[in-house]
Amino acid sequence: MGHRSHIQAVAVMLALKEKARGAELSPVEIEVFRHRLAAVAEEMGVVLRRSGFSANVKERRDYSCALFDPNGQLVAQAAHIPVHLGSMQLAVDAALSQHELAPGDVVALNDPFAGGTHLPDLTLVAPVYRARARQPVAFVAARAHHADVGGSFPGSMGLAEEIYQEGLRLPPVRLVRAGRLCEDVWRLFEANTRVAHERRGDLFAQLAALRIGATRLRALAARVGTPQLHAAMASLQDYSERRLRAVIRHLPDGVFRACDYLDDDGMGNVDLPIAVAVIVSGDEITFDFSHSAPQTRGGVNANLAVTWAAVLYCLQLLGQGEIPPNAGLMRPVQLIAPEGTIVHARFPAAVAAGNVETSQRIVDVILRALAQAAPGIVPAASCGSMNNVTVGGVVPGTAVQFAYYETIGGGAGGGPRRAGASGLHTHMTNTMNTPVEALEAHFPLRVTRYAMRHGSGGSGYHPGGDGIVREIEALVPVTATLLSERRRHRPWGLWGGRGGQPGRNWLRRYKARGKAQELPLPSKVTVNLMPGDRLRVETPGGGGWGKPRGKGARGR
Repeated sequence: MGHRSHIQAVAVMLALKEKARGAELSPVEIEVFRHRLAAVAEEMGVVLRRSGFSANVKERRDYSCALFDPNGQLVAQAAHIPVHLGSMQLAVDAALSQHELAPGDVVALNDPFAGGTHLPDLTLVAPVYRARARQPVAFVAARAHHADVGGSFPGSMGLAEEIYQEGLRLPPVRLVRAGRLCEDVWRLFEANTRVAHERRGDLFAQLAALRIGATRLRALAARVGTPQLHAAMASLQDYSERRLRAVIRHLPDGVFRACDYLDDDGMGNVDLPIAVAVIVSGDEITFDFSHSAPQTRGGVNANLAVTWAAVLYCLQLLGQGEIPPNAGLMRPVQLIAPEGTIVHARFPAAVAAGNVETSQRIVDVILRALAQAAPGIVPAASCGSMNNVTVGGVVPGTAVQFAYYETIGGGAGGGPRRAGASGLHTHMTNTMNTPVEALEAHFPLRVTRYAMRHGSGGSGYHPGGDGIVREIEALVPVTATLLSERRRHRPWGLWGGRGGQPGRNWLRRYKARGKAQELPLPSKVTVNLMPGDRLRVETPGGGGWGKPRGKGARGR
């Protein structure tokens, strides 16, 4: 921030301090508070990354941070992981419904049936108190994907049939009480993960993120006064509600339907429909998933928090980034997702892939429906899969276990204004790749190929982006799991654009003598690799938008 901008911001903050309780904020004041609060969440993320222990946190940045008002309603978030942030509201709701948090308390949870998403995503929630205050000024939360939380498979992302196989399930429990670690809870958690030292390091990084968030909020409250801070939070939520209602009013009233399919659940059930009816009426909107598939045997079931996250993400897309993400977004929205369906799974369903794969398909069907109402905004389908890879084993010569997790990007869909980007994470994921150097330094693995998958994007007036080819060689015996989608049903194009190429998974078996054997793999599979074996993932391209320009148009 430049010197003049800083002076202007200070002037606005001082003016805020002079406002009477309950006075309505001006647009300038709302904008200053919007960025001031978002900056706190962003700084929390910086602290989490720099303090993190695992490659998943330090390199891939698989974490999210957010701020909540004294009623536990989302008020600001950093630009982290959409599937985390849209669902974190339910985690805070669950924590506050079961605990009255005193100064120095921290609650941890990952239970998908009590505010979580899937078990590797561990959320910490803490209150923010001013000195001698009886009630919290606000709440802060930090969520991180832990590379292993136990269960039947290294990485806790295997082909499970029920939640018990996916790892340790934590309902909202106190991890810290009055500033002191609850050692029994810590020991319980560490005893149920294959890589306890990493988990402890990442948990301390999350606690550090909460601490800096609380420090910054206390300083802000001291500067403008607690009543004015709360008034600003409420005004920001009201502003987001007004902005979203304005966006909805620009859509034509009506019912807009779409259906798409998950390839399979990894247990033999294929072509699992996710169907939505988007109902627009004035300045309110309903998302009805009643005709989606029943929850299934494999782990592609999404819980309600994940479905809410996808809905809120798509509404932000409609607002084209102009609507501050907070609890105000939920007010004009009704979500109909019957319990027991694949978009609102009932306990004890397995849900590991629901968070990472089904969330992407929910976005696809919502955008496909909204394309009928807002054709000048909505792009063609993107990659549609996070292309999850988990690898686990034992460090040679020791009894120390390791667990590696990554998602691999793909092609973005072409849109009304531009071609789709190539080789990046899209929609519900916003992580980085793991650099080859970091991967090979931390794990007994070797990256033998990392390249664009040229020609995988669909052709169109604005073609879809290309996917990625990533091949990893095992240097020791390991167990690897793939959870991927769009291997049978390709990402769709829009308005005459062609679909992107579906993804492919391969296993190259090493043979000391003779030619190596290359085997195709299904979209969801667990395999044992011996030294020299290679796992290759070819991710889908994005769909094209509009009719191709001519013979030289890219794609197929």
